[in-house]
Amino acid sequence: MKKLTALLLAAIMLLSLTAAMAQEGPSAQAPQAKYVFFFIGDGMGAPQTTATRYYLGTQENPDSPYPVPSKLVFDNFKYTGLMTTYDASSFAPDSASTASSMASGAKTLSGVINYDVNKEKPFKLVSEYAKEAGMKVGVISSVSIDHATPAAFYAKVPSRNQYYDISVQGLTGTVLDFLGGGGFKRPDGEKDTPAKNLFEIAKENGFNYVNDNEAIRAIGPDSGRVLAIVPDKGDSDSMQYEIDRLAKVAAGEDSVSLAEMTAAAIRNLDNDKGFFLMVEGGKIDWTCHANDATTSIYDTLAFEDAVKEAVAFAEKHPKETLIVVTGDHETGGLTIGFATTAYDTHFQYLQNQKMSYVKFDEQIAKMREDGTGFEDAMAIVAENFGLTLEEGKDLTLTAKEREALLRAFELSMLPSAQRTIGEQEAFLYGGYEPFSMAITHTLNNKAGLAYTSFAHTGLQLPVYATGAGADNFSGSYDNTDIFHGFMNAMGLEVNAEIPALAAK
Repeated sequence: MKKLTALLLAAIMLLSLTAAMAQEGPSAQAPQAKYVFFFIGDGMGAPQTTATRYYLGTQENPDSPYPVPSKLVFDNFKYTGLMTTYDASSFAPDSASTASSMASGAKTLSGVINYDVNKEKPFKLVSEYAKEAGMKVGVISSVSIDHATPAAFYAKVPSRNQYYDISVQGLTGTVLDFLGGGGFKRPDGEKDTPAKNLFEIAKENGFNYVNDNEAIRAIGPDSGRVLAIVPDKGDSDSMQYEIDRLAKVAAGEDSVSLAEMTAAAIRNLDNDKGFFLMVEGGKIDWTCHANDATTSIYDTLAFEDAVKEAVAFAEKHPKETLIVVTGDHETGGLTIGFATTAYDTHFQYLQNQKMSYVKFDEQIAKMREDGTGFEDAMAIVAENFGLTLEEGKDLTLTAKEREALLRAFELSMLPSAQRTIGEQEAFLYGGYEPFSMAITHTLNNKAGLAYTSFAHTGLQLPVYATGAGADNFSGSYDNTDIFHGFMNAMGLEVNAEIPALAAK
């Protein structure tokens, strides 16, 4: 009797569960991501985001006797992961291979975009799958839009340096609906091989070219396919460094931010079938290559502002939107803590910096032209970085620091062709303008920050995710799993071979 009763109870429970599941129907399934945002901070690892939190916290709490970190918007995302970044070449990879891994789910060599290690078989991209599913696709970058990271979401080339070929693939292909940010490095073909102008190609393929600040802000759902390039391009056909852009705005000039470009893309791409939008904060990487910590913090904040645009959109579509934020690799080997500051940091010192290293390079060129002496040069440094020869100040130079800046200044005052660059100079300045490097290194160190490299590192990177399918991005995994996370979240099936990593 007891066995019979137990069996009856089990049957009743099973029937009840089955009925409940049937009653819930499709709503019981996890919602699929219809609006997908992928934010990549190029060169942005945990050190860059941590430094930004600490800088903001110091700004917001100047009188606090205790260190108070701030929060970035993606710190509030429900799911976090930890991602490896190595490629088929190295544990310290480049942007071409790492972006390709996230876009395609496959490993390749540094310098290669969406081809296998033999440079023979192209990969199929998550953006292509999204397009096949009826979604619109957009790509944005604060650097040139033919650079490695943005290119990985619409192009396939054996070498990342094939800038013209990359651009032609994007403009003649069917994947992109929106392409925006900086400009093209090779608008008229490669250096030794002139070819049809890219803007003519864009027009022939139905792109609406927008190159005016107010016109960019006016982009909407009726703008068609859009190619949007900021009119005030900075170095290497990029958007402005955020610290310099804000200075322009403060001086009464106009300049479109990465967040505004992202908002324009959202307006343009929004439709009933959804979209996939990749946004790169590319100049975080450039600033860390140059060991300019303050400028990297400003560009991380500009990147965060772009993420906020996605968060605002998600608030209107909470069950259908997925937002993922990560980097492609870490750049510079940034550390928080320096030998001379022991257990202290002084993030408030970074507030004295008023321009990027690139803008200061322009000042150095003028000093060289004018024959400026060291004392006068240091007055300019004090105005723009706070470092001073005056005694008794927080940023007064020590004798050793003064000597280092003087040595770098004397080298920078020579024309490039007359400079002797040996092992010591290469180690100190990394091929950049010596005086700029000596200044940013000194300010970094006084604040309690330091870099170990002018190149990339092999650090694992944090991943932040929220919304539909965000649970696909929790845990510890490889960067190729980012591709699979997106495919799962969008409910799409892989229908192309993903090459296994083979020996070179």
